[in-house]
Amino acid sequence: MPDSDAGSPYTAQSRYLAPSNSFRDKLPPVPALVFTAERDRALDPGTPTAAIPLDISDRLAAPVPATTPLLLARYLRIRAGESLALRLRATASICYVIQGSGQTTDRGDRLAWRTGDVFRIAGGAETIHRARDGDAVLWLVSNEPEVAFHGLEPPADGLPLAHYPAAEIRRHLDAVRATPDREDASGKVVVFATDAYEKILSLTPSMTLALNSMEPGKSQRAHRHNSVAVTLVLEGERCYSMIDGVRADWQRYATMITPPTAAHSHHNDGAELATFLIVQDGGLFYHCRTIGFSFA
Repeated sequence: MPDSDAGSPYTAQSRYLAPSNSFRDKLPPVPALVFTAERDRALDPGTPTAAIPLDISDRLAAPVPATTPLLLARYLRIRAGESLALRLRATASICYVIQGSGQTTDRGDRLAWRTGDVFRIAGGAETIHRARDGDAVLWLVSNEPEVAFHGLEPPADGLPLAHYPAAEIRRHLDAVRATPDREDASGKVVVFATDAYEKILSLTPSMTLALNSMEPGKSQRAHRHNSVAVTLVLEGERCYSMIDGVRADWQRYATMITPPTAAHSHHNDGAELATFLIVQDGGLFYHCRTIGFSFA
């Protein structure tokens, strides 16, 4: 029997690296971006029923469609009376209803939704979204790039449907807005969770969702965290973010990326309440105790 397997099929994939600093970034950084062309297409009455991905995989050197290394966002436009079927290779997806009403069918469950609702659905099986009387537009974020990175398939049973109706969301937001301001607070925010992931402030094992708010004339103190943020602007005029010193003006229903560890603040110079939904890959960081939140 030979003393060494050198040159065998089992050593063909072996690599030996000796970097001077193995902690330096080896991949392209996550860019700070605002997606408006995709938003405009989703809101255009002339656009047919379609899923519109916010895919920057070329900029991320990602092997699959991706908005960030672990998340993929889409707008879904569904014409009145039509359906859109999706089968996502994801643990789950988070949906917000920008406009319209309809029904989603998943594994035999049927969920009725309307403007302002949030719901979570499992991945892995065919999910059918159907618009009712008028056209519907949904915003959907999944962890497909994360699942693809591991070469995995979604669990067969999947996560149960979770629904957060618009009226209940607003009730909880109003309650938070009525609380006194605190110097150490990260904002007036409602976090969405389920029983299984309440301890890590999450809606899925890896994805967190929060509804943040700013009163007129207020700002959210500059801060940073290790999780990336994918943000959907809901309400607000004359609002903007500062991301590592660069200004990003808000546009309603546009999607923004805030890179991980970037120092960022939010500002409302308008005369009305500003609200914005934020999906992060924060569940992973909370679980690993590495969220790394700090004021900048």
